[in-house]
Amino acid sequence: MADTNAARLYERIRDDDALTQSLFRQALQDPKGTMNRILALGSEWDLPVSEAAIKDHLASLDDASKQWLVKARGGL
Repeated sequence: MADTNAARLYERIRDDDALTQSLFRQALQDPKGTMNRILALGSEWDLPVSEAAIKDHLASLDDASKQWLVKARGGL
C-alpha cells in the first residue's frame, strides 16, 4: 500500500505545477526539509508514505522529471 500511496502522491504533486516548482526550489536549498514536506503532504492527503517508499518510487521512475530530482535532491 505504501508503494501505491507513493505513486499516487507523486502524481498528485506532479499535477500541481506550482507545488512541483515550490518543492523543486526547496530541494535545491533544503533536501531534508523537502522530504519532510512531502511526507506531511502524504499525511494531509490521506496518502501516508515512508521516506523509503518515496525514495523507492523515485528510483523506479523512468522519465525526464527524475533527472532534476537526482541533481537537486541531495538528501532525498
